[in-house]
Amino acid sequence: MEGNVVLTMRDISKTFPGVKALQHVDFTLRKGEIHALMGENGAGKSTLIKVLTGVHEFENGEIRLDGKDGPIINKSPQDAQNNGISTVYQEVNLCPNLTVAENLFIGREPRKAGFIDWRTMNKRATELLKSLEIDASATQKLEEVSLARQQMIAIARAVDMKCKVLILDEPTSSLDDDEVAKLFKLMNRLKDEGVGIIFVTHFLEQVYEVCDRITVLRNGELVGEYEVKDLPRVMLVAKMMGKDFDDLADIKGDHAELKEFIPVIEAEGLSHKGTIKPFDMTINKGEVVGFTGLLGSGRSELVRAIYGADKADSGKLKVNGKEVKIHAPIDAMKLGMAYLPEDRKKDGIIADLSVRENIIIALQAKKGMFHPMSRKEMDEAADKYIKMLQIKTASRETPIKSLSGGNQQKVIIGRWLLTNPDFLILDEPTRGIDVGAKYEIYELIINMAKQGKTVLVVSSEMPEILGITNRIGVMSNGRLSGIVNTKETNQEELLRLSAKYL
Repeated sequence: MEGNVVLTMRDISKTFPGVKALQHVDFTLRKGEIHALMGENGAGKSTLIKVLTGVHEFENGEIRLDGKDGPIINKSPQDAQNNGISTVYQEVNLCPNLTVAENLFIGREPRKAGFIDWRTMNKRATELLKSLEIDASATQKLEEVSLARQQMIAIARAVDMKCKVLILDEPTSSLDDDEVAKLFKLMNRLKDEGVGIIFVTHFLEQVYEVCDRITVLRNGELVGEYEVKDLPRVMLVAKMMGKDFDDLADIKGDHAELKEFIPVIEAEGLSHKGTIKPFDMTINKGEVVGFTGLLGSGRSELVRAIYGADKADSGKLKVNGKEVKIHAPIDAMKLGMAYLPEDRKKDGIIADLSVRENIIIALQAKKGMFHPMSRKEMDEAADKYIKMLQIKTASRETPIKSLSGGNQQKVIIGRWLLTNPDFLILDEPTRGIDVGAKYEIYELIINMAKQGKTVLVVSSEMPEILGITNRIGVMSNGRLSGIVNTKETNQEELLRLSAKYL
């Protein structure tokens, strides 16, 4: 093994029933580098990580690790950890009811006379947290710590176990800009200490900010390995998708301006206790309206109040010119509304059900239990949206939990399109999904508007909001601080409005 190489994976292949997940893939990680693993959903990134960490077996190929005489095979994540390979996932897999110190040393607690030595454990935890500049107390419960700090504590645990390879799987998807900056500082520090870091992310700007190299996978095959400085964004996107695209910063959403203004939603003095101050707003037929603002600004809460997911405390709501009372989401559905929630795992997918069942469930709820859909209707509906949205699944009966994140998102969008809504609310519709799926969802939104449907998009990504909307509402500290025409604004103006009531 070369002097500065810590890990090599050669000729790795893995097959699932009906799917070649990895085909003869090579991957090389060097000491003291941050290496981005990139590709669309379903490209094989997660499978390669799971093969490396012993979650999946693989059919052929070999894995070599610095310091080991021959090839290694990790039969479990514990094996991988014993070999110096640690993984920190997007959903932190620690124990919220235990203290920070207990989480840092779980399974390897210092002992004295056969009992856990609490004093030594808390002292070592405090020293470790201080050395990595993590602002948390050894004795506080993990659940009292922010998500960003929980991820850093998971990294600290891996560091203390003397990991040679640290895998960070979508670690920034739930973090704000300040938290991301702190995470990057910690990553750079570990890099300086010689740790090899594999960074899986969908945020291209973060790759160019913190990574040294990029390996690109597509359809389970290796496209290539590149130094970041030699691969402009536009080329990276092209390699991930297998076709050319404009730079991501220039999302093109050229849909026609409205010729007539027909109100679909009219909110007057609508509020929600503790989160949303009273606001007035009109949304028109065939319009794409964006909502943005800083984390915690109330952008999601505002749309939940319109839809009835959170019951409004004051104000009036008109739908198609008629005043309505929405007590629960089913009332909104019957008025032609649909809502894709921000957290698809908690509020969106039903993990153990099939793709077919996840697609038809909203329409069945709308029809009511006394009007069940026939099996033929279900199959036809599922097949229609699998084809229309290009959902990558072995069959309509595949459990949705086995699909990639982007394909799960498409299933949820298919679920709501099946109800034929007039007004569709999409909360962070492209969070955590790959570039190709993003463009498909943008195209879908714009086409729906062309068909006269009204779409409200909540997003923290300002280039996205600026690219696909007619107007943009900006939230600041629970207040609607302004609604601007997209063609007459820019990121600076949106940021100014985001800070208006802070």
